[in-house]
Amino acid sequence: MSVLLEVIATTVADARLAAQAGADRLELVTAMGEGGLTPSIGLIEAVVEAVSIPVNVIVRPHSRSFVYDTDDHAVMVRDVRAVKAAGANGVVIGMLNPDGTIDRDQLARAIDAADGLAFTFHRAFDEVRDQRKALDVLLHFDEVTNVLTSGARASVLDAEATIRELVRHASGSHCTVLAGAGLTVDAVAGFVSRTQVEAVHFGSGVRVGGNGLAPIDTDKVARVRALLDEQAGSPRA
Repeated sequence: MSVLLEVIATTVADARLAAQAGADRLELVTAMGEGGLTPSIGLIEAVVEAVSIPVNVIVRPHSRSFVYDTDDHAVMVRDVRAVKAAGANGVVIGMLNPDGTIDRDQLARAIDAADGLAFTFHRAFDEVRDQRKALDVLLHFDEVTNVLTSGARASVLDAEATIRELVRHASGSHCTVLAGAGLTVDAVAGFVSRTQVEAVHFGSGVRVGGNGLAPIDTDKVARVRALLDEQAGSPRA
C-alpha cells in the first residue's frame, strides 16, 4: 500500500488544492507561523464541507508551551467537542507534564470529550524526555492512531535512525508514526525507503517557495503523491 500523505491546510483554498492534488488527509490549523493553533469553527465547518478526504483539526490554545494550566485544559475540551460537532475526522493534540512526560489524565479527558474521534498526538511528542517511553504511554490509548514526530530534531531528515526505531516499536499496533517537519519533495522517497514509515506529513515542503505562509503548490503535492505511489511499487527494504 502507498504511504499516506497528510498535508497542512490553513484555508479552504489550501484544503481544496491539497485534496485535488492527491493528499490523503488534511491537518487543519491556523497560525502556521506559531506551529499551528486551533482554527475557527467557521473554518472547520467550511473545510469539512469543501473536501471529501478526512480533516483532522489541531486543538492547541496557544504557542507558549505544551504544559497547560486548568483553564487551558477547559478550553481544549470545549474545542474538542466543537471539532466533533463540526464533523471533522479527528483531533490533533498534545499535552505534557512539567517533567517532560505525557499528561495522561488530560489526554484521557480530551479523548472522552471527542466521543470516538481519532487522535493524532502532535509534535509535543518531540519535547518529551524519553520518546520510546512516551510512545508506550500513547499505545495504551486506543484512540491515538497517529503520533506526529520529527524524531526530536528540527528536521525529520536528521532523525532517520530515531524514526526507524519508533516505526519498529509501533509495528503491529493501532498507532502509526507520522513523520513530519523538514520533509522535501526531493528527499521523501529515500526517507520513506530508509525509515519504512507508513505516513508522512507536509507543511512548507509543499507550499509555494517552501514558505509556510504561502499557498499550497499543487505541483509539489502531486509530485510527492507520485513518488509515494512509486515507492509502494518497489520492494521494501
